[in-house]
This record gives sequence, C-alpha cells and structure tokens, in this order.
Amino acid sequence: MPKIKHPARSPHIDMTPMVDLFSLLLTFFMLTTSFRPQEAAPIETPSSVSEKQAPDNDIMTVYLSKDGKVFFNIDNGKDTSTHFRSKLVQKMGEQYKITFTPQELDKFGKLSSFGMPIKDLKAWIRAADPKDRDKLQTGIPTDSTDNQFAWWIRMARLTNLQAEVAIKGDAETDYTVVKKIMDLLQDNKVNKFNLVTNLQKEDIGLKDVPK
Repeated sequence: MPKIKHPARSPHIDMTPMVDLFSLLLTFFMLTTSFRPQEAAPIETPSSVSEKQAPDNDIMTVYLSKDGKVFFNIDNGKDTSTHFRSKLVQKMGEQYKITFTPQELDKFGKLSSFGMPIKDLKAWIRAADPKDRDKLQTGIPTDSTDNQFAWWIRMARLTNLQAEVAIKGDAETDYTVVKKIMDLLQDNKVNKFNLVTNLQKEDIGLKDVPK
C-alpha cells in the first residue's frame, strides 16, 4: 500500500516578536540619548599622536577661537544633582553684584559653553533664539583692568574641587593668546591641564620597521 505524502510546506518565521523588540530598543535610545551641545565657537584643533583621553566628567574646558576669543565651560559632574554650573554662576553673580533668578540658574545649568562679559550673561541665558544667543558670544574679558576669565577659573575651582582643566584651542590661534591663558591658569594655582587635539594616524611601512 503506497505511503501518504503530506504536502510540502516552506518554513515560516514569525517576525512579530523581533519587530516589537526593535521598537522597544528604538524608543529606549530616543528617550535616553543626550546630544552633545553646540560649542560657543567653531574650533579646529591641531593634530597630535597622543592617545590620552580627557575625562568625560568633572572637567572645565577653555576654548580659544582662531581670532583669539576666550570661551569657557564646566560640566555638572558625574552626579548631575550637584548642579555645579548653577552654583558657579551664582558665585560669579555675588562677585559682580548680579542677582540671578532660580529660573535663570536652572537654565544656565542646562546650557553649554559661553563667552561674554558678565554684564551680558543674563541676556544670553534669557535669549530664546539661538541666533540672538550667538551674537552675545564676544569672548570673556582677559584684560588686566577686569580679568573676568581669571574669576571664572577661580570660582570654578571653588565650586568643583575635583574638576580637571582642558584647553581646546584652534590650530590657527596665536601662540601669545595660548601663552596668556596658560599664565592665567598658573596664577590661579592650575599647573596641570590637558591640551585637546585630534588624533593623528601614522602609517608604518616596511622600511619603518626596526630590524
């Protein structure tokens, strides 16, 4: 008696669970990803072969644009509940007799690098249009009559004792500007700092290999 042959069926994979998993992962990354804020000025850093990385947290960064303007930034630390940025601007307000509202302190804590005279800081914080905010980025004064940059460094060190200092200068920044900033840092007892550069790749050929 001949055997009964069952009809051949192609294998079938149910993709529904995978689609659900993909949707969950996509939602998770959208809700948890934090984008890097835009810097106060476009800076093209010089290249180097050093592979040492600056810390991601507890760091204050000095930005030097190609036209010699000075900008500054400090993060809120590894534990964002410390609110280092808000505490810093409050200390600067006390130094220059400027009162910041709780709303202004909170907003400043969420902004990025800045560079303007302290008298324009409230307008920079309140500005709703990013273009209006950029117009106020004229650089922090470093002259001897009113060296506001030195006060920012001094107050930042008092706000976060663990913060390291990094200098991010443009490759075309005049050396005298860099030297001046280094001298101001040393005047404020900052003798150790990082220089931010781009990693330069080196290709090694057979002739470069030692025998």
